Amino acid sequence: MSPFFQQAPVITNTFQTDALLQAYLDFALPKEYQSQVKQDLNQFGGRAALELLELAAAAETEPPQHISFNAWGERIDEIKFSNAWRSLEKIAAEEGLIAIGYERKLKSFSRLYQFAKLFLFHPSSAFVSCPLAMTDGAARALEVCGKPSAFKEAFERLTSRSAKEFWTSGQWMTERTGGSDVSDTSTIAKKNGEQYLLYGDKWFSSGTGSQMALALARIEGSPEGSRGLSLFFVELRDANQRLKNIKVNRLKDKLGTKGLATAELSLEGTPAILVGEIGQGVKTVSSMLNVTRIYNSVCAIASSARALQLAKDYSSKRKAFGKLLCEQPLHLQVLADLQSNYEACFHLTFFVARLLGRDECGEISDSEWHLLRLLTPITKLFTAKMAVGLASEILESFGGAGYCEDTGIPKILRDAQVFSIWEGTTNVLSLDVLRVLAKKESLGSFQEFVVQKLSQISNAKLQAGVSATQKRLTELTNFLKVAEAKASEEYWQCSSRNLAFRACSSAPWHGK
Repeated sequence: MSPFFQQAPVITNTFQTDALLQAYLDFALPKEYQSQVKQDLNQFGGRAALELLELAAAAETEPPQHISFNAWGERIDEIKFSNAWRSLEKIAAEEGLIAIGYERKLKSFSRLYQFAKLFLFHPSSAFVSCPLAMTDGAARALEVCGKPSAFKEAFERLTSRSAKEFWTSGQWMTERTGGSDVSDTSTIAKKNGEQYLLYGDKWFSSGTGSQMALALARIEGSPEGSRGLSLFFVELRDANQRLKNIKVNRLKDKLGTKGLATAELSLEGTPAILVGEIGQGVKTVSSMLNVTRIYNSVCAIASSARALQLAKDYSSKRKAFGKLLCEQPLHLQVLADLQSNYEACFHLTFFVARLLGRDECGEISDSEWHLLRLLTPITKLFTAKMAVGLASEILESFGGAGYCEDTGIPKILRDAQVFSIWEGTTNVLSLDVLRVLAKKESLGSFQEFVVQKLSQISNAKLQAGVSATQKRLTELTNFLKVAEAKASEEYWQCSSRNLAFRACSSAPWHGK
């Protein structure tokens, strides 16, 4: 009897095998755009399953290194990246993963196209998608708030398709003192002619290999709290590629995202240029957060899609108790439940992406704008939690093999945990949702949206779902009335997490 060796799951063209993505593009994209978008995504899906996947594996096995000193004892603070990582950055530029969103050749649907391509890229990117998120956020902030003369070159580089010209950007907000609470930022900006010099520490920088960064700092003499913060543009390196008065203290040893360099930095008189108005840093950053939180959501659902693709393929190859896993009713039920939750998050995420596109092209209505403001943190919160739970279940579905590092399955679970931390933890996002719902316009827009969508459903088979959603909306409204009657800040804060999840479960995301 010949020895048995289990067949491993195989990834094939990730666009061709994704019926949900293809159907969604048929539904959401105007006919005149569908052919060109699908053709591009089909080509890219092939790269994601072969070339990009191999590069990502290589980047993970050769993580970034911090070289503090050269051979002669001079401090250089070089971050050394693998050739595979740099190749992935090059491909991201040439494929237009940032450019698509700013060329706007598909008008307001450009964001949908861009995020569909990011969806295919992320699981095969070794988290190059992270600096891309910050790059896109920086491009949007400069587009909205920057001075064209000062930031014209930076914006053109951030949105370039040329690998030689392309820049990525860091996002320096987090500090030891505050973490998510940026109001406790201690970095000081001192006036130096037409520019500023920054002094302070940044605790969590995932863009240290980038050419620029946007950083929060407090100009000398500005008040404490978030109202005293301003946003600054920093070009990291001089003509000799040496960091400009920036010291890299160490690289973080993280649970996952091993291919991504995340550093602790000290700014020791780093030259910087003011972005936007003095004292308006937090407000200016909000345009970045809309973008980076949607990136986080797209990457979360993309990671889940990859995990499901692996599990489905494995279930057609693995036998247990005399049958393939795909023939086992209980196994199929578990995968079906995971698929259902994933598909809900997919529709939610791409609905918000379409709203962002409408906003950036000046096509958004007032009610849609309030909806975008509310749903952005909710989407990030909900998709992140889904991704972690799904990754855990998928790992379990592989049995012992899923627990072994060389199968690659544990990495999916480790990496998924970051989605609920980056760009705001669940609690931070819940409090953000609370602030938005405190504005009657946002709550009214949300209720109106849900009622309108439910009224358009005539299929008798969906009426049970309609009734359940109506019930959840009533429960949400009643919950808000009770919370308002309590009237205490403590009660509102304690209820905010429950409130955020109730709001997400109260709305249908299918429909134009």
